[in-house]
Parts: sequence; C-alpha cells; structure tokens
Amino acid sequence: MRTARVAYGGAVHEAHPHEAGLRLADGRVLAEHQVVWLPPFEPGTIVALGLNYADHAKELARELTVTTKDEPLVFFKGPGSVIGHRGHTRRPDGVAFMHYECELAVVIGRTARRVRRAEALAHVAGYTVCNDYAVRDYLENWYRPNLRVKSRDGGTVLGPWLVDAEDVPDPHALELRTLVNGQPTQRGSTADMVNDIPALIEYLSSFMTLEAGDVILTGTPDGVVNVNVGDEVACEIEGIGRLVNTIVGDDDFGR
Repeated sequence: MRTARVAYGGAVHEAHPHEAGLRLADGRVLAEHQVVWLPPFEPGTIVALGLNYADHAKELARELTVTTKDEPLVFFKGPGSVIGHRGHTRRPDGVAFMHYECELAVVIGRTARRVRRAEALAHVAGYTVCNDYAVRDYLENWYRPNLRVKSRDGGTVLGPWLVDAEDVPDPHALELRTLVNGQPTQRGSTADMVNDIPALIEYLSSFMTLEAGDVILTGTPDGVVNVNVGDEVACEIEGIGRLVNTIVGDDDFGR
C-alpha cells in the first residue's frame, strides 16, 4: 500500500495513488497540484547517514579521511528541516555549492532496542524517498556534518508516498536517480550501501531506542552537483516514488 498526507480544503487528509493524481480517504479525486503535500507520516527522530555509499565516499576522497573500519557516520536532523513533495527549499544567498542527496528513507514501525541483524527488518514499517540537501560551504573540515548544513529549515524533503515494507521485497535492490531540470545527474543502487539496513538498525538500536515514526536516511551515491535558484530537482527510487521540489532564493522567505 502507498499512503500520503496532504492538506486540502483546510484539513489534513490521508491519500492514495489514483490514475488522475490522488484519492483522498473520503473518495474525492484530485490532481497533484491541487493539494499541499506533507511528509507522508509524522516523523520522529531523524537519523541520517553520511558516506554510506562507497562511490560517494570516493567522490569526496580529497576532502576527508575514511577507512573501511570506520563506524557509520551518523547525525541527527530536527523536525523543522522536513518538508513534503513539491515543496520549496531555500538556497542562501552567496553560497558557492549546494547539492541534493537522493536517499532511501527507512521508517521504523515498532520499538527497536538492541535488535539483532536477523530481526531488524521486522521493525520497519515502510520506505519513502528523501532528498537531503547540503550547503558544502558550511561543512566543518569539509565533511563533519553540522546543524547549519544538515538541519536547515526545509532542507529535508520526504515523500510523496510511504510504501509498506511488505510491498518492497528487497530494499537493497532498488535503482536511484536524480534529475535536475529533467536532466539525469545521479544514478546508483541501494545494493551499494556500505552498511545495509539491518546493519544500521542493529548498530543504532545498540545504543539508542528507535520508536515508531523514527526515520533512517541511508545515504546517497555519487553524482551530486550544484543546484541553483529556479532548478527543479526530482529524486526517483524504483518502486518507491518520484519526489520533486524546487530551489528558491532568500526573497521567497523574506530573508
């Protein structure tokens, strides 16, 4: 099943795919542009992974030191960073390099505490698409994620659909790609994760409790490029969905 959350007519609705766009729980059918898309669930703690694809780590090799013995590079994102499908993400004036990151988002369905790898996927409710933007100008030592890079308002786009885990037979065999203004710029596969989803759940739950609604952003492959005001960025993950948003400038936010 695929589920979305949208705002329409002064209320928040659950929605499902329809050939004409989407169908609200009350039966009304609407086009995509008629609604405001929200994240498809209410996110709890957002746990994000850096350098979880070997090719992306290689892409950044001149800027960092990384070895195969390193623990996963993990950081947190605040709830104010999250927006939905067709939302706007601000590019601050004067920055030199801001890029997207197409990522498979794993949504936890039930409490996970000290979970063993073999049991990890039983704690997953489903999957959605994430576009996790970063302003590289703000990175400390070029790859030590900080709040101004990774928890900026509107810098984490989720959606459009939450796809039930039972409808994704193998989350490690999904093609990812990003298009900027319709031109492909990034392509990869979830098969190339350094730490796969069971390993991440086992690792995280060994020292923190994961609750229903928590999200794990699993990293991005290589191919990140600079995006500018006016660009439309589409992140696609096979079997999960197509997430679109637009880059806007400071004037749109009055700052």
